Amino acid sequence: MTERSTAPVVDTQRLVDDLRALVRIPSVTGSEDAVAAWATDALRELGLAVELVAPDTASIRADPDWPGQEMERTSLPVVIGRAGKAGGRRVILSGHLDVVPPGDPATWTTDPWGGEIREGQLYGRGACDMKGGVASILAAVRALGECGALGRLEGELMVVLVPSEEDGGQGTLAAIRAGATGDLAIITEPSNLDVVVAHAGAITFRLTVPGRAAHASQRRVGVSALDKLFALAQALQADETRRNAAETDPLMTALGLPYPTIIGIVNGGDWASTVLDRVTADGRYGVRLGQTTAEAEAELRAAIEAACAADEFLREHPATLEITGGRFGSARVASDHPLPIGLADIAEAVTGRRPALLGEPYGADMQMFVNHGDTPCVMFGPGDVRVAHSADENVPLEEVETCARVLAAWILRELGQT
Repeated sequence: MTERSTAPVVDTQRLVDDLRALVRIPSVTGSEDAVAAWATDALRELGLAVELVAPDTASIRADPDWPGQEMERTSLPVVIGRAGKAGGRRVILSGHLDVVPPGDPATWTTDPWGGEIREGQLYGRGACDMKGGVASILAAVRALGECGALGRLEGELMVVLVPSEEDGGQGTLAAIRAGATGDLAIITEPSNLDVVVAHAGAITFRLTVPGRAAHASQRRVGVSALDKLFALAQALQADETRRNAAETDPLMTALGLPYPTIIGIVNGGDWASTVLDRVTADGRYGVRLGQTTAEAEAELRAAIEAACAADEFLREHPATLEITGGRFGSARVASDHPLPIGLADIAEAVTGRRPALLGEPYGADMQMFVNHGDTPCVMFGPGDVRVAHSADENVPLEEVETCARVLAAWILRELGQT
């Protein structure tokens, strides 16, 4: 019998109800307690043994592998559910429960927290990134339970639902420190149901650029910090070009710009008729495949130091650089590893379409499992990452259901039944 014929049946209405309930909880990064409580109850209802891990945030920050953060928090709730037989083979399904802020409500045509359905798409902040994927996990576990397979697994299924992915990944680090490692892991990040086997990373930084103040009528007496920021921005653009041109891995070169550098925030000045004597600029710097965040930081510092050395004013008054927020490493699982190959086989059997094996330019919790949890991990989930973090974020319900069916069939293949 093929996986297509034996894949457990997914309860579509319960899947939609779960996804709508998740979207209606405004779990912006740093405020995930309510959604974690909901997820704890949901997993218990599905028959899993559930633990709500609440590590001391100071102890996680003191961890040598702490990946930084961009939002203040007083809690770090991690939900871990277990089914099957402990002590042997273990597979993990994981997703993050936090979402980015919705932005200006006027840019939305729906309520960001409403979970409205239009033409087969469910809308709301986090619908795509990645509560659709979390709903797929819940639906897959429910399907396994309703067909009687969940209690007969020859091995252990672990469901790991975490906070703080959007600002670095310390939720997954806390889960790993609590024992959430295994033989294989899938994170249901939006991938259009392709299999992501490699991803870049990113660090966030702040440049503080000096100038020399002067009255506007004496502009040439002063030195505009904004002009000096422009010089540094040009140097970063040249550095971006060089770093991307040096990439040879086909998974990453196919992206065109796998390691972008941007400046997203600029602040400075306190009087319109005074030459700027200080500007701060916050930005993002790509972490290349196979590179650590520390190595990326060293490249960034070298680019800024070289640009300062080449400028007459900055040579004597150099800009300062701080690494300020999340530090996403890069990660890769070999394309011929049993995890992506086996998952692609199952997906093809269930859907009739073989997923592509892809690389992506963004950071994700996959790198935490691979680099710090010694757990091979890929990403496979519903939705298009191009609508993540956007107004009118949405996910196709058909893809959420299909993902659940593939996950359920994959679990049966990997863990079997007694």
